Amino acid sequence: IAIFASKSPLPVRTTFAQSRRAIEEGAVMLYQSAATSGPLAVFAVTGDMVLLPVFEARDELEKAGVRVRIVSVVNPRRLYRPSDVAWDTVAEADGNFLSDDGFRALFHGDALLAVSGGASATLEPLLLRSQATHRDALSWKRGETTASPKEIMDFNGMSGAAIAARAKQMLDAKNI
Repeated sequence: IAIFASKSPLPVRTTFAQSRRAIEEGAVMLYQSAATSGPLAVFAVTGDMVLLPVFEARDELEKAGVRVRIVSVVNPRRLYRPSDVAWDTVAEADGNFLSDDGFRALFHGDALLAVSGGASATLEPLLLRSQATHRDALSWKRGETTASPKEIMDFNGMSGAAIAARAKQMLDAKNI
């Protein structure tokens, strides 16, 4: 399990029950737009501080008629397919992986943008398993000491506006 910590106070977005389930299943949906006819941009997010600009991007995208789903990736290992890892070759084999139906329910959309507040390796199972025609990743480029989470996200090219612009570009490429 990848663990991210922040020195800045951040919103708590899940209950204990949701967090426990997310550890077991790999992820938890934090937000889904109301059902409309617009295209669906799915954000798969590792880390907590990076959720701030992702939720900003949601606001911009919804104003443009794009539906948004935000999924917090809590245990990336559970998101691999059983055939992706050698889970059955160890002394205490753990073959619990999110089912195909469960994966589609969380991550299927017109575009998947995997966003990490840390290393991009945590996004690998999403990009391997996703069937989205348009998928991409945004991840941490460099750590710096700044006065605020917003400044560090901006420094890494992960502002709400930048994330929304990338999602729009992906959806436009799909000609939705």
